[in-house]
Amino acid sequence: MASSAATTGFTGRPTGDARWRTVDIVVAAAVAVVFGVVFWAWDNLWNTLAGVAVPAKAMFYGVWVMAGVLGALIVRKPGAALFTEFLAGLFSALVAVTWSGASIIVYGLLEGLAAELVFALARYRRWTLPVALLSGLAAGAMAAVLDLWVYRYYPGFSGGWQVGYLAIVALSGLVIAGGLSWLLVRALAVTGVLAPFASGRGQRLV
Repeated sequence: MASSAATTGFTGRPTGDARWRTVDIVVAAAVAVVFGVVFWAWDNLWNTLAGVAVPAKAMFYGVWVMAGVLGALIVRKPGAALFTEFLAGLFSALVAVTWSGASIIVYGLLEGLAAELVFALARYRRWTLPVALLSGLAAGAMAAVLDLWVYRYYPGFSGGWQVGYLAIVALSGLVIAGGLSWLLVRALAVTGVLAPFASGRGQRLV
């Protein structure tokens, strides 16, 4: 089991210096590149499911907003969610996802801002599961807003369908981007690969 000090360290003490180190930039960028490829693969999978109802596919939408939450939970520095999600979107545009490159960049920017806002409201002091879940929820909600009312991908949706879609995508962000990212960071921390970060140093086994 984890020691009490370790648990406290993992779940949300202030992480100290807010300045970005080289390792922070490199790791956040690496996460972004990996998710840029994941976005490309996920886009192809989404398109192959053309016969599946949009709300059903939307349950898995959270993959597209996961980069920012995961990057923030690992690096624990102001701007990490925005940096990682935006860079992932930019990389996706470069590897020619089927959507417009400009729109992907906008999605990455605004989803990253939404995820970042939650960590900012927590004053970058709380890296707990609830904060991660709320960050994923916010990013998912932003994605749905862009889909429905900015780029209008589903103009035939009634008001009720729009609300339902917004709820599904937001909940997908909560579970996949928020919950899965938090679990992934815990799993990585145990292996020691996150030792250069507070997210890794806070997790100790006894």
